[in-house]
Amino acid sequence: MAGGTVVPAESLPGPAREFRGAWIATVANIDWPSRPGLRTGDQQAELLALLDRSVALGLNAVVLQVRPTADALYASSLEPWSGYLTGRQGQEPDPWYDPLAFAVDAAHERGLELHAWFNPYRAGHPSAAGRMSPAHIARRRPDLVRRYGDYLWLDPGEPDASDHSLRVVLDVVRRYDVDGVHLDDYFYPYPVTERGRRVQFPDADSYARAQASGETLGRDDWRRQNVDRFIERLYRDVKDVKPWVKVGISPFGIWRPGNPAGVTGFDQYSEIYADARKWQQNGWLDYLAPQLYWAIASRGQSFPALLGWWGEQNAAGRHLWPGLYDSRTLPDVGGYRPSEIVDQVEMVRADPQATGTVHFSIKALLPGPSSLGQDLADGPYATPALVPASPWLDNEVPPAPGVRISGGRAIWAEGDLEPVRHWVVRTRGASGAWGWAVRPGGERSQVLGPDVRAVAVSAVDRAGNEGPARVVEVP
Repeated sequence: MAGGTVVPAESLPGPAREFRGAWIATVANIDWPSRPGLRTGDQQAELLALLDRSVALGLNAVVLQVRPTADALYASSLEPWSGYLTGRQGQEPDPWYDPLAFAVDAAHERGLELHAWFNPYRAGHPSAAGRMSPAHIARRRPDLVRRYGDYLWLDPGEPDASDHSLRVVLDVVRRYDVDGVHLDDYFYPYPVTERGRRVQFPDADSYARAQASGETLGRDDWRRQNVDRFIERLYRDVKDVKPWVKVGISPFGIWRPGNPAGVTGFDQYSEIYADARKWQQNGWLDYLAPQLYWAIASRGQSFPALLGWWGEQNAAGRHLWPGLYDSRTLPDVGGYRPSEIVDQVEMVRADPQATGTVHFSIKALLPGPSSLGQDLADGPYATPALVPASPWLDNEVPPAPGVRISGGRAIWAEGDLEPVRHWVVRTRGASGAWGWAVRPGGERSQVLGPDVRAVAVSAVDRAGNEGPARVVEVP
């Protein structure tokens, strides 16, 4: 099965490289499941519909929230089942299944990457119904948890709290074939005010203990240091377990007001103690998805200015995949015409530092009140794309597969090296022109049209590297 000719894949026409992701939020049942307590078959049907919609729109990745409030939408020995899944925290699905294992398999069968999305510090949300499980960390270790406004938070200044969140992430990386792990913009909580006055996050005790142990930083710098250390450890430890798993972070879209000049608004550096520019410049992530949730024409939060600024900070050469606020095209949120998001996608494409986007959230891409999903499918996403390669993770290309022609089909076989995530199947017609298709890694054949004269098949590995193509003439 190793006949034919091997040629460099780049010598043939093929798919573009562009990350096209969508967030699937589970907190407050924003996207999935549609409500708590659905039976297993209904949960699975809803999730498969979202994945099928993603494929139909030309997306190549989904970012699934698996830990919204120190709970789990997967089988975990570290945290209780999420009430957003089953209707009661700590109650397992009925009939039993593992939603994350189901989601990973279903995504890969459809040629989609799946990134597992974690909230590292949020421990309680006002939308949660019912009693908290005895297995929840707020019950087991109340010394690590703080109430702030209507929420519960793990205190980033408590080493045991950060250690616990890191164990949770690494447990998922070890046990599931996820393509990435993902954090959003919740580090220290967004500020709460009462009667017009700012409420201080209640970490005086943890700061005092740090000072007693020799800490000399001021409180704000100490808070940033706590988050920095978590991000650095997360990146290092994920790579120690599975080097190919991407680490992505989606911070608030403004690092600090005045960066770039003319930008005004919330200061993530001083308000939630997130120094996302530092993480990007130090290479403590594989992709940054800053939430650029403003319009192109916005004056104080210019989308193109912020896009360009984040690209300028990318000293480590990591992926820049901005987050877009698609939900503003929905009537209950409002503010955008679908063309705003389409134009933002095209603007990102034109930026030399950016290679994709992430859409918040998938609900805005469903058929219904907004035409956005179909506008993307008919426009910039009309042709499938591969996720950009991450050569700093792995620069070894997979070998050319064996290919044969039988019964009007091209049939190929994977080598003995790492798993294949995608196949690029190119066909040459009677005119001599090449066409191509992207196939999921689990597929092993493709029906050929009557005018096909040659087939070229190449493998794409988990880091996005495309190997050489094997070209076989059709008899």
